[in-house]
Amino acid sequence: MPMDTDERPLVELASAAAATTLAASSTSSAPFPAPATPGFSRAVRCNAPASSLPADGGAGAQPAYPENAISTTKYTPASFVPKSLFEQFRRAANCFFLVVACVSFSPLAPYRAVSVLLPLVVVVSAAMAKEAVEDWRRKQQDIEVNNRKVEVYDGIQSFHETEWKKLRVGDIIKVKKDEFFPADLIFLSSSSCDGLCYVETMNLDGETNLKRKQALEVTMGLNDDHFHSFKAFIRCEDPNEKLYSFLGTLYYNGQQYSLSPEQVLLRDSKLRNTMYIYGTIIFTGHDTKVMQNAMEPPSKRSSVERRMDKIIYLLFVILFVIATFGSIVFGMRTKHEISPGSYAWYLRPDQANIFFDPNNASFAAFCHFLTSLMLYVCLVPISLYISIEIVKVLQSTFINQDQNMYCAESDKPARARTSNLNEELGQVHTILSDKTGTLTCNSMEFLKCSIAGVAYGSRPTEVETCYGEIVETNGSFGRKDTTEFKRSVKGFNFTDSHLMNGRWAKECSRDAIEMFFRVLAVCHTAIPVADGNSAGMPYEAESPDEAALVTAAREFGFEFYHRTQTTISVHEYDPVVGGKVDRTYKLLNILEFSSARKRMSVIVRTEEGRLFLFCKGADSVIFERLSKDNGTAHLTKTKCHIDEYSEAGLRTLALAYCELTEEQYVVWNQDYSSAKNSVHTDHVAAVEKVSEDIEKDLVLLGATAVEDRLQNGVPECIYKLAQAGIKIWILTGDKLETAVNIGYACNLLRKEMEEIFITLENSSTSASEGSSGEGNKIVSYRPHLRKLIEN
Repeated sequence: MPMDTDERPLVELASAAAATTLAASSTSSAPFPAPATPGFSRAVRCNAPASSLPADGGAGAQPAYPENAISTTKYTPASFVPKSLFEQFRRAANCFFLVVACVSFSPLAPYRAVSVLLPLVVVVSAAMAKEAVEDWRRKQQDIEVNNRKVEVYDGIQSFHETEWKKLRVGDIIKVKKDEFFPADLIFLSSSSCDGLCYVETMNLDGETNLKRKQALEVTMGLNDDHFHSFKAFIRCEDPNEKLYSFLGTLYYNGQQYSLSPEQVLLRDSKLRNTMYIYGTIIFTGHDTKVMQNAMEPPSKRSSVERRMDKIIYLLFVILFVIATFGSIVFGMRTKHEISPGSYAWYLRPDQANIFFDPNNASFAAFCHFLTSLMLYVCLVPISLYISIEIVKVLQSTFINQDQNMYCAESDKPARARTSNLNEELGQVHTILSDKTGTLTCNSMEFLKCSIAGVAYGSRPTEVETCYGEIVETNGSFGRKDTTEFKRSVKGFNFTDSHLMNGRWAKECSRDAIEMFFRVLAVCHTAIPVADGNSAGMPYEAESPDEAALVTAAREFGFEFYHRTQTTISVHEYDPVVGGKVDRTYKLLNILEFSSARKRMSVIVRTEEGRLFLFCKGADSVIFERLSKDNGTAHLTKTKCHIDEYSEAGLRTLALAYCELTEEQYVVWNQDYSSAKNSVHTDHVAAVEKVSEDIEKDLVLLGATAVEDRLQNGVPECIYKLAQAGIKIWILTGDKLETAVNIGYACNLLRKEMEEIFITLENSSTSASEGSSGEGNKIVSYRPHLRKLIEN
């Protein structure tokens, strides 16, 4: 939305004259705003890269920005020899042998210099060759990345493929589905008429959940035919390493539009939902955020190598002690033998050279000391380093060819990029691991639900299978019987005849069940896949949990099939007509999920004109927002069911809704729009505060339970790591009961262990050092942990 002139954005730097000129014609070259303030000097002329502008750098010229080619190598051709030599002579033994080799050119040497110099050259050369090969492999990977192709607008009328390394700031590019973004972009439009897309940022932050991006309304209609006349100007923050923040302003058609992280597509993230998107490049090469976070390749030395240096130092001490002792004895004996009365004729001082003159016993002893150092040099094994280098190369070869470390799904083997750290794998004493996507498959399946105080779903969970506690209505069955369960739809593994095939309409709580399914079908940000079928996931969503819930709604008869920016269309099963009817809900607001809010809500208007707020989220935040009058009718039973689901290792969400009045919504929406369009550092906090004002007096519908199965081999792997004495820490955002039971399922916890729970709970719920079941202790360190967190 255009900003009011009295609410100028933080990064607005255009003068009134520049803005007036810009408004005159959207097709002409828009002038630059006034000089930028520190921290916001990035100026981008969209669709006008640097090479097409005046070479004199006159008015309208694009500033010189780095090219898009990147380099992750440790050396350059010019720096390889000095830097690599420096790395080699950081080793104590190499420095020692270099000194000995220099001294061996003197007459003091008991052997020829080549006998010391040649082994040193061989050792250093071999190590440098290994460094060169490893850096060359990095160079090859850089070349492969820099030569990837992407479609770029030629400035006339079409897109053509070009290498990533040739892209420039201001270029308009077209990125297709499942391709990586070649630079940091401002998202202009997509194949979706709503200007939406989802991106996967696993290469940036390790998260497998998709991130939703939204183009500005003013640019979301752009396509191939419009870019010939498209001219715009962007003023934004300077390159920095902050992945989740962005401030900027788009100047287009005489108006100014605020840019936020919602419009930024970062390099190395992947497009995952729509057929293609258009974007304009704002940061290239090492200015991109992912490269700003990349550190200079460090000089890596393993702990074994550092320990070996200490042993070498000990050998130096022994060598110096031996040489010193021998030199002292030599000096004393020589002085005694040359003295009157005990003259040793064989010393022949009259024919002695300057280095071993018996008449100067002290200097002769010093020369003897140097000779002894060279003579006993074999005490320090120069072959030790070359032997270790050969072993490291062989280890790297075995690692790269190890079929047990090959991932068939991604078609990627293990890669030892830095062989210097191979032995570090054997020094690991603690492993810190995420649960979702690491121990588990991050492929959610809808398994159970609780609606209006009634539990539905009879299939066993993986935790129940591991415990051998699986009980069905018709009797019990063991672990092997779980193979009978076949999944017909990805993301949906639910079995209960009371709800399937429209039988829910015969339940006594039919209205609550209908509203429950409606919330599943409407309260989300997913989009339908055009070629979806029953065998695959029919929706693209920000998270696998959300996709599983929308898929479940479809299987229950509430099929979400179309979305625009302002509407959601659903095929709903109508128990009155006994079949499906099409309903379209006007989407008024989306109150998005965040880790702080732990919930998401949508406000919709039905075809009959009624206003509803649909909400789903963590049970703790939903329960405290329920209406005291009629919202807690099934609260007690729902809590019991959620506890049961958590103990079975399932991820739970509570669902609720409330009906809004027109007056209530109008007043709230004004406050929400003001907070949404504000541009200041407290923007997010202001939006969340206003959102809380409408998310209250809810009516509880029930809860969902989805399962994230363990990856194959996880229990066995953790058991072997534990046998090796490695400590394992698992980080999860699940409820305590869920985390504990999954811990047992993956062999992280075992029956013989004593459980100690350290919590932040109040003293009313956790005894100071009380017992909680056999062998369990709940220890409340609330004040101490709180102090640590605050610090």
